[in-house]
Amino acid sequence: MGNVTPTITDILHGEQENLARFRRALRRSDQVVLDDLIVAASKHRAASAYAGHLLPFETFLLSAWLEDHKLVMQQRDLVQEVKRLRAEVEALRRKLEERD
Repeated sequence: MGNVTPTITDILHGEQENLARFRRALRRSDQVVLDDLIVAASKHRAASAYAGHLLPFETFLLSAWLEDHKLVMQQRDLVQEVKRLRAEVEALRRKLEERD
């Protein structure tokens, strides 16, 4: 038959197997974090398949970084929303105090 090129999913599973001993050596809380990073990387498997110039592990790290940065951006938005709401509450408080 010919050479079969492994899919990005196969490569991701292979990397998980390669990291199995490393994972077992981690504290349980860190194992959960590593598992979450692997899940984050798997969310971008289709895009990783198109990143032929990168090493597969580099695409996995970049994918995990993307997921992490999305959370950072959401947190920034939440902080801005809290600041906006706090300013709105303060403005309403001042209006109420002016009425009295």
